Amino acid sequence: MPIATGTHKLGPDNASLHVKTGRSGAAAAAGHDLVLNVTSWEATLEVGDRTSLELTADATSLSVLEGKGGMKALTEDDKADIKKSIDKDVLKKKAIHFKSSDVEGDGPLTVKGDLEIAGRTSPVQFTLDVAEDGALQGSAPLKQSDFAIKPYSALFGALKVNDELEVVVEATVPTA
Repeated sequence: MPIATGTHKLGPDNASLHVKTGRSGAAAAAGHDLVLNVTSWEATLEVGDRTSLELTADATSLSVLEGKGGMKALTEDDKADIKKSIDKDVLKKKAIHFKSSDVEGDGPLTVKGDLEIAGRTSPVQFTLDVAEDGALQGSAPLKQSDFAIKPYSALFGALKVNDELEVVVEATVPTA
């Protein structure tokens, strides 16, 4: 089902944007696979003669939604420490911005464009699936190193966040 023509605004009030991380290293069992919630972001999907997508996110708005695995459950202090590390060492409080250069299809949508993270821009491509009821869902695999980000590590490198992570968006948009 094609998406209705027009401007569709997305953000935390009507959609979700998450970042999923994994772990590796000799001490991987001690760490957690994280799901981070982006709580301050906005996107504009323009559907018409030329479809486009633009997204801006506040890098300081990432917070731990859940942590899977690990030797013990994450505490609120652990979540606060993770947030501090993301703000200080990983994203360095710099804005996140995506602007499409090409969007093809009417469901699914193939989206190509440039993503800026931590002051570095890299091309990305991903697919957004559109269901009959307008449910929009997609994910984009990213490598932190493509944005000159050194993946977080602890315990002298025995516990590492994987270079590859996944950005997941879910929303509902009007259909034609």
